[in-house]
Amino acid sequence: MARFNFTKDADAVLDWTFDWSEWLHSGETIVSAVVTPDSGLTIDSTTAGDTSVVAWISGGTPGNMYRVGCRVTTSDSRIDERSINVRVLER
Repeated sequence: MARFNFTKDADAVLDWTFDWSEWLHSGETIVSAVVTPDSGLTIDSTTAGDTSVVAWISGGTPGNMYRVGCRVTTSDSRIDERSINVRVLER
């Protein structure tokens, strides 16, 4: 599971792209995605494309670290999950 660090202000609403293109087989696409944050963060919206998922993230308390998971199902019926760490800072 790949982990990345993402930093945001508590008042910011920012997008993060989960890119699955290198993991997908040739011709395989994402057919569904669920993005789940730790308590304290909010996922305002998500958009699943053929090879990536974009999540708009808001909220959080300055000084805290949160996990956001993205679980996808593909056209080949494969299921995988990746997560990022979101650090909230006062900027």
